[in-house]
Amino acid sequence: MGGGYVTLEQVARHAGVSLATASRVLNGSTRQVGRKLAERVSASAKELGYLANPSAQTLARNTSCLVGLVVHDIADPYFSSIAAGVTRVAEDAGLVVVLGTTGRVPEREVTLMATLRAHRARAVVLIGSRTTDPAALVRLGDEISAMVTQGGSVTCVTQEGLPAPTVAPDNRGGAAELARHLIAQGHRRFAVLAGPTELRTASDRLDGFRSTLADAGIALDPGNVVHGGFTRDGGYQSARRLLGAGTDATCLFAVNDVMASGAMAAVRDAGLRVPADLSVAGFDDIPALRDLTPGLTTVRLPLEWMGQEAARLALGEGKGTDEPATVPVTGTVVARESTAPPDRSGA
Repeated sequence: MGGGYVTLEQVARHAGVSLATASRVLNGSTRQVGRKLAERVSASAKELGYLANPSAQTLARNTSCLVGLVVHDIADPYFSSIAAGVTRVAEDAGLVVVLGTTGRVPEREVTLMATLRAHRARAVVLIGSRTTDPAALVRLGDEISAMVTQGGSVTCVTQEGLPAPTVAPDNRGGAAELARHLIAQGHRRFAVLAGPTELRTASDRLDGFRSTLADAGIALDPGNVVHGGFTRDGGYQSARRLLGAGTDATCLFAVNDVMASGAMAAVRDAGLRVPADLSVAGFDDIPALRDLTPGLTTVRLPLEWMGQEAARLALGEGKGTDEPATVPVTGTVVARESTAPPDRSGA
């Protein structure tokens, strides 16, 4: 049929049914229509070239085909790797992923959740380090509860405690395992690029590392703990400050890989070598590490699988449970060339 936009009314007339019946068939209403009638309406819609109205479909179903994906920074390979897993599962289910970024501002997370709820998103996956601000967590929790009450579902990646199923990497345990590995290499003097104080992921990794050193009788000098941005540039600047202060550390732990890559650049720019002058280790095992020289010792998390699992929870079993499920994720130490025994590095 030519002549421009085809209306639902035209489809109903062509199929010889009421407007309400045509709407139920084409907008996905939960009210059932007989198979023969539904086939007649669908055939007319196809013949006329009718395109369904997404807003009408949302009203009919009380939900949409949208899956919200909220991350701190999509340029960070940690978030983009998890996001790839979410997107794969959502698209396989015939859904559309809508991305929002927070810039690590807690209130932005709440705003994005409210916006997705207003658009009746079917599900939302929140990926990000939880803030240490309890008031911000309460506001986010309230928004999550409102969305679930409305009929949507929410899953978090990292940090339990919100009213939603959570895929939770063991940040403390992974950092502890890394500390044990580095101690076994012979290191006794450590420095840590600890990231922002207000992010729980950063503080959990610092705490796991520091407590394991203490268990081994090794004190972490407060002057060797530098807080800064959770980014490559944050790692670079933090390492510059550490090196400028004349650290005595033989091994530097950055609480994520992008910070570690910045730290390695700072070590090189200071005329030093990794690991000959300073060993460097990170956390996450982001895909970009394959291009880093020397290879970075780190704690591997199955990032894409974490995203897939979060999407499955959001679209299936996690919805509407009284006690949200927690899926624990264990990190694995991956030893590469960026760390070496201090006797071999001349330290």
